Amino acid sequence: MGAEQGQAAGAARERRVITKDRWAFGFLVAFAVAVYTVPAAWIPGLESARPALLTSGLAAAFFFLRRIGRAEPVYFDGARGFSLLAFVALSALSVRWSLAPEVSRETGMELVKLAAIYLMVVNVVTTPKRLAIFCGAMVLASSVASIGVIEWYLNGEDLVEGYRGRWFGVYADPNHMAMDIGLVVPLAAAIAMALAVAAVVVSHSRGGFIGLSVGMVIWALRERRRLQSVAVATAFALGLMLFAPSSFWERNETVTTFEEDLSAMGRVWAWEVAAGISADHPIVGVGSGAFRQAWPLY
Repeated sequence: MGAEQGQAAGAARERRVITKDRWAFGFLVAFAVAVYTVPAAWIPGLESARPALLTSGLAAAFFFLRRIGRAEPVYFDGARGFSLLAFVALSALSVRWSLAPEVSRETGMELVKLAAIYLMVVNVVTTPKRLAIFCGAMVLASSVASIGVIEWYLNGEDLVEGYRGRWFGVYADPNHMAMDIGLVVPLAAAIAMALAVAAVVVSHSRGGFIGLSVGMVIWALRERRRLQSVAVATAFALGLMLFAPSSFWERNETVTTFEEDLSAMGRVWAWEVAAGISADHPIVGVGSGAFRQAWPLY
């Protein structure tokens, strides 16, 4: 009788652990959706709720409860995970020598959050089914951001430099927007992919376009179904040629005459500043996030 009760208690405990694991995965998916849809920026009443922070916090809580319930160690993803943790630790320690300690402290905290999300993903998204659901949620949610960017661009709303599309929140910077939305292109298909590419195009981000093109080439080379990859790549190229505005091509052509473009030269000057910092502080730098404060010194 005692053995049967012990088995029943063990089974009940296992069910609770599995339930916590499912909740952790659900809130992690909700976090990915919140990051791409930015609901607090355009749905009244949600700003104070901070959906991204709330969902990531709940995902972390259920994740650790699950680990405690099974007394399981956290998987750190080998060399990649430990390299990430070493980088985060260096960022946190840089407060001690930073030119702007408060900025470095805030940057370090942001990196801690990003590392925690990464570790949750590799510990919770553990099956092909979950990976498909998580990627699918990212793709669908990114369509909301893509549509927002395209709508603002077509309406001429709040364009950067008068012609570069953007959207709410973290997508207010066209370059950041292009990188974040371009991330889903290798995962996306059909309409979501078309919307993501369109959003990158209207951002007029040269770096975003280069990253998108490189990503497409790598995907095509790694794809086992070569005919399908060639067809998608061809459609991608034709779509750009037919529908990309002339201003997009004109901005990308300035890469060959970057000396005449202040935006491009800004990158060159930033590299020169970074080179000077590396020469003076080759290992520790000037503190996490303190690059702007170092600019006038170099």
